[in-house]
Amino acid sequence: MIVEGTDEHVVTSSTRWREYEFKAKPGRLDRMPPQIAPYHLRIDWLMWFAAMSDYSNYPWFVNFMAKLLEGDKAVLSLLGENPFSQAPPHYVRARLFEYRFTTVAERSKTGAWWTRKEIGLYFPPVSLETPGFRRLLISQGWLD
Repeated sequence: MIVEGTDEHVVTSSTRWREYEFKAKPGRLDRMPPQIAPYHLRIDWLMWFAAMSDYSNYPWFVNFMAKLLEGDKAVLSLLGENPFSQAPPHYVRARLFEYRFTTVAERSKTGAWWTRKEIGLYFPPVSLETPGFRRLLISQGWLD
């Protein structure tokens, strides 16, 4: 799963999205996978499980997306890189990908550790002003 944000105020087919980078889970194709065994970075591990089912089965994920929109420092500290260090994004979304390691030949040619194929949208683009998203956050006590 790749979580993205944009500081644009309208989402269109030409919206420029930027990826949040996690500390251990696959993300950028050119990043070598870290070796952290026997430990698990909790948010990275939870993302792996969440990607196996619909986000509605993981209420924490909805709150996580809201925290990204708020620029919550505690949540952002769990991530490897925040592409919105100056101000939080206006919209966030999440897309699903199938990752696989590159072959030796692919790695030699491209320098990439991974290849990925997009599976589809996991979580739709939302902002803190999106009515349904806002109602859900309020009903769960995550937003006043």
